[in-house]
Amino acid sequence: MQGYASVLVSTDWVQEHLNDPTIRIVEVDVDTTAYETGHIPGALAFNWQTQLQDPIRRDIVSKADLEQLLSELGIGNDHLIVLYGDHNNWFAAYAFWLLRMYGHERLALMDGGRKKWLAEGRPVTTEVPRYPRTEYRAKEPDLSLRAFYTQVRESLGQPTVALVDVRSPQEYTGEILAPPGLMETAQRGGHIPGARNIPWALTVREDGTFKSPDELRQLYEPQGITPDKEVIVYCRIGERSSHTWFVLKYLLGYPRVRNYDGSWTEWGNIVGAPIERDVPTTAQEASISAPCPPGW
Repeated sequence: MQGYASVLVSTDWVQEHLNDPTIRIVEVDVDTTAYETGHIPGALAFNWQTQLQDPIRRDIVSKADLEQLLSELGIGNDHLIVLYGDHNNWFAAYAFWLLRMYGHERLALMDGGRKKWLAEGRPVTTEVPRYPRTEYRAKEPDLSLRAFYTQVRESLGQPTVALVDVRSPQEYTGEILAPPGLMETAQRGGHIPGARNIPWALTVREDGTFKSPDELRQLYEPQGITPDKEVIVYCRIGERSSHTWFVLKYLLGYPRVRNYDGSWTEWGNIVGAPIERDVPTTAQEASISAPCPPGW
């Protein structure tokens, strides 16, 4: 393992450990059909729409349903789960956040995700692996890693709390409600009052790998996003903000970081929720050069 505090592994490392029985590799994509077209040999898949969320309520998957999913896939409590996916690991990071909330300790992201693996011409297969069933047991969710609407609302204006909007500048200002082609939207555009716009895409290089610690610190600290504060991150539905949550908590070591997975599709739909559309000068300077890849 290599990278920051053993939470990142390289594509080289993954290829060297394809046959390691103590590891389960799992692909989690925005495009839930991508896995079927070819994936890392031995990799399993999570469908974020049907397996990582409650099928009726808008909420994360229940403890019982997660236990059933992991048990049926052959993932045990002692396995190192290596997650990767498309869009620079958006939903791989979401799965990391979810599994950490439910107490799984041995987790890592593959730096660069699906994009880097394919760009390097590494092996892929369409074969779906079958592993012996386990009896996975999750812990009760650690809600210190998650923010809810009422917590965010009560935090507004508090100097000890920092809000980070990781969406594109166009979403932040309310010019658009969602990236092109994505369905989940809100009744109103804009951002949570006081939130700084630091798009998730600024944290990665062209090949999808994470930037260095010094480069990452330069994104956040000048914006007042510092380790002494409680930081709440959000996007549209919680997947891009999971990516930034991972950066702040595990790559930079911030002690108190929450992912507000209700994000803008909750906030922008609640009657009476305060909304801003102006862009503070410093936030604008930080986000003006933010790249906007397909899907944002």
